Amino acid sequence: MLSSRLAFPAIIGGLVAIILSGVFTPPAMARGYPVELRAQVTGVAQDDHLNVRRWPAHYSRQVGQLPPHAAVWVERCIEVDNSSDWCLVAGGRAYGWVNSRFLAVLPH
Repeated sequence: MLSSRLAFPAIIGGLVAIILSGVFTPPAMARGYPVELRAQVTGVAQDDHLNVRRWPAHYSRQVGQLPPHAAVWVERCIEVDNSSDWCLVAGGRAYGWVNSRFLAVLPH
């Protein structure tokens, strides 16, 4: 009887510890900079697409996709240590984060 009364608080305590550990939190938004210009998806094969992510990280949930050579509006980007920058883009129905190495600035 005593062990069943202690099991529930232990389970709840374990779940709280997991949540507080940062497993379910989005990546930190560090050193962002405004861009506000048009760009084109580049470096993506003709039979492929560029994944648009909810947060600026390759493991983040996919929220859309962009075809090769699609034009997008780049709102802002963030610097990521030891990696390419990530940019917040809008194009077609897609709105989210893409890796900057797949973007080329379009002339005005």
